[in-house]
Amino acid sequence: MANLQITLKKSLIGRPQTQHKIIQSLGLKRLNSQVIKEDNAAIRGAINKVQHLVEVQELD
Repeated sequence: MANLQITLKKSLIGRPQTQHKIIQSLGLKRLNSQVIKEDNAAIRGAINKVQHLVEVQELD
């Protein structure tokens, strides 16, 4: 199964609390922090909610 590398690229300042919680649930803490998650529907849904804040790369 493929993995996704998720990087927080934009600041959360001024963003709604729901977006803060989604970023926190993905495991991202600071600007330019990265996490590797398994590719599944739940992770894709969370990424879709904050796609304007993160950068996603698919790893093999």
